Order: sequence, then C-alpha cells, then structure tokens
Amino acid sequence: MKEKFNGVLLHIGSLPSEYGVGALSGGAFSFVDFLADAKVDFWQTLPLSPTSFGDSPYQSPSAFAGNPYFIDINTLVKRGLLTENEAKRAKTKSLDYAEIFNSRYDVLRCAFKRFQKNSDYSKFLENNEYWLDDFALFMALKVKNGFSSFDTWEKDERRRDTLSDEKIAALQNECDFWRFLQFEFYRELTALKDYAKSKNVALIGDIPIYVAYDSADVWAHPEIFRLDKNMRPKEVAGVPPDYFSADGQLWGNPLYDWKKQQADGFLWWHHRLLHQLQFFDKIRIDHFRTFESYYAVPSGAKTAKIGRWVKGVGTKIFDGLDLDDRIIAEDLGIITDKVRRLVKRTGFPGMKVFQFAFDGKSDNEHLPENVRYNTVYYTGTHDNDTLKGWYDAQGDGTKEYVKKTLGATDENVFDKAFKRVMRSRAKFVIVPMQDYLLQGSEARMNTPGTNDGNWKYVLPKNYAKVKNRIRKYVKNRCSDSAARTALLKSHHCKQ
Repeated sequence: MKEKFNGVLLHIGSLPSEYGVGALSGGAFSFVDFLADAKVDFWQTLPLSPTSFGDSPYQSPSAFAGNPYFIDINTLVKRGLLTENEAKRAKTKSLDYAEIFNSRYDVLRCAFKRFQKNSDYSKFLENNEYWLDDFALFMALKVKNGFSSFDTWEKDERRRDTLSDEKIAALQNECDFWRFLQFEFYRELTALKDYAKSKNVALIGDIPIYVAYDSADVWAHPEIFRLDKNMRPKEVAGVPPDYFSADGQLWGNPLYDWKKQQADGFLWWHHRLLHQLQFFDKIRIDHFRTFESYYAVPSGAKTAKIGRWVKGVGTKIFDGLDLDDRIIAEDLGIITDKVRRLVKRTGFPGMKVFQFAFDGKSDNEHLPENVRYNTVYYTGTHDNDTLKGWYDAQGDGTKEYVKKTLGATDENVFDKAFKRVMRSRAKFVIVPMQDYLLQGSEARMNTPGTNDGNWKYVLPKNYAKVKNRIRKYVKNRCSDSAARTALLKSHHCKQ
C-alpha cells in the first residue's frame, strides 16, 4: 500500500497570542502538541519572511530573512533579555500590524541591548554571510531614511556597490541590531523544528516566487533582476484575469533576469533554496509555473489585463541540487500542457484544490476521484475562501451538484467532503484549520487582487476542540507511526 500523509495549513502569525501575532515558541509548541495528538503529519505555514506595506508575506524585503514579529516575547523574558514591564509594552488586543510595527521594535531593542554575543552568534554570522550583512545594512538604511523605498534615498545609498565605507561604518550598531533579530528568529525556528520532529510532525515552508522591489535582494543584487539604468523595473510580475480576479493580479514585483542568473549557475536561487531547507522538511514554491513561462506587465500599468507571456528558465534551475523529494510545486491558475510537462519532469508533487472541482465536468482534475498520487490535495489554500464560506456562497445548482457528487445532504456535506478528500489517491492531503473549525468567510486569510482586510486571521483559543474531529478524518489516510518516523528521518539537507 502506498504511503499517504495528512497535514494542516496555518500561518505562524495566526496562532493566538497576547502579543497580537503568533510566535515561534510557546503557542507554536502547544500547536505541535495538538497536531501530534490529532495524528497530523505535516504543519504547513505561509512564508515567514518580513512583511512591509500591505502586510503580505508574499511581498517581502528579503528572500532570506525571518520576520522579527515571530520572535517570542515570553522567551526573551525567560532568557533575561526583557523585563516583564518591557514585555507588557508589546501586548495588543488584536492582530493589528500597524500597532505591532509601532511598538514591537522598541521592545526588541531593549532585548538587543542586553544580548551578549557568543560562539553560536558568531557561527550564525559566518554561516549566513551571503545574505545577512546586506540585509542588515539595507534595514539600517531603511531606519535612517524613515522606512522609505530605497529608490528615494540619497544617490550613493540607492545601490549596495556605491555605498561608502564611511557610511557603512557609521551604521554598524544599527546593523548589529538587525543581525541580532535574525539570529534570534532562526534560533527559535530551529528549536521549533527540532521539537516538531520529536513529536513526528514535519514542517512545510513556503517560498514566494518573487521578492518585493523595495528589498535587500534587489538593492544588493540588481544584476539578477530586469531593471533599467535607474534601477527601476522594466516590467513587473502579475497574472492575467482568472478565477480570482477579472482584472488579473498586478503584483508589481521585479522580474528575474534569467540569463544573468544562469551565467553564475543560479547561485542566488540555490542559496535561497538551501537556506530554507535547513529549517523546513519540505518547501512549497509559489507560482511554480514561472519556471516554464511568466506573465510580464508593463511598468506603470494600472491592471494586469495587458501583459505578455515570456519563456522561463525551465528545470535547469534545479540542476546540481539534491532536493530529496522536498519541493511542492504550486501549479494552480493558468496551467498549460507545457507547465504540466515541466512539473512532471521535476518529479515534484503538484497541487489540486477541492473547491475547484465542481464545474460540472466529470474529468475535472480537482475531483477527488481524479486526483493522482503525486499530489498535494487541499480543501482550500490561503487564497481561497474557507470551505464553509465557499459552499455557503454557491448557488442552489452548484450546491446540489456538490451534494450529489459527495452523496451528501445539507446536514453532512462537510463531513462527506473531508472523507472524500482523505480517501483520494493523493499522497498528501492538507486542510486549513479554518476548514476543520467549520468557520465561514470571516475567517478567510486572503482575497487575491485586494489590499484590505487580508492576513489577519487569528485561530480561536479553543481550537483544540476539533482534535477528535481531525483524528476521525485522518484515519482515512494510511500513514502509521513507522511511516511518519521514516518520513522525518529522510528529511535532511544535502549540500
């Protein structure tokens, strides 16, 4: 019998916390305990990178850095880096990123002042030299310039390679603060991964395909992006009109210069993948179809309706990497036969979504009976409505079709849905916590193409009430403790 596994999708930041946003210790360890008790094999989170304006984890100022908001305040108190009174200043009643931005860094600076450099810190600096110094310098300049975009800074500051030694020296204390934050973030993430492994729970991370224009990566490595002589994007990323948006999605990220990246053996991408694989058992690469072809929108366009498809780099970007079946290819959206062939050549599992199954066509590849083994099957992703919210929004005809397909009634439609998804041939089934909790649209994480009200979902404090419900459904997966242990033992990064 083929091994099958199950998982839960929940962002770290969505964990309940007295500090507004979830963190890597404390509540995260409790959530791992809950997953282990519920017989869940995988915990998938969204990207843990820093956020900027808009709060999207898919628009980050760094492809390598971790989000300081996820550093656990109570852990800093236990380590003697914060007092109880200082920690209280970080408390907030809700997940309000503006409030967190205005208060959190002052508290973290208190911890930095008490931090004593040690051998672990020195080793961290050495192992992360490729990206850390540039990121710390970029953030120090962000602070100096009131967090404005780097293209508005003084002329000599707009590129890493034109910055004077005098300015770099003057910023060293501020750089040390940002290095400390990354050291603490990855120290806690490593501890979380180790704890999860001890409980036979594997972690799935998430890599956005692009980085934000206002990022340390663009600032320090402009040569690997398609920029003009003024460091402005020639074209920007997006997707044409689709299921999610009639105007398409205008992401605005700079596009890669694949020829330049290929010339150095895709060094930046290889560093990026290997960096993330130190901390996660698997990683999902967002918008994987970019490697086959990507959508380029003229700079300055108001929507993504006008754009062009440009040939991507193909699978050669993965040459020389031993990825040990640790990549998930997000192959949703406008998917052509060429994209399907590319994903098949890599051997990476693709994705299917239960909510996309009900267009009335019996050959729909998202229907449970049509899903293939090498697949990660979701009831919904962070870009979908919750399962209940989606179903409630359907017309009577679609609801009847769903019930007929599942052999369900109004009273047991979600029960039938979970059972059918779990009994599918897919090797991996992942369910957002909102779906297990039967929460409606108010619990939706993100609505693509919109800017307001996203990324603010917080898990109810009484989430453990669904433990037995999850255990009931995952029994339809055939993984056992031996398979789960073997899965975790196989997850190591070969460099």
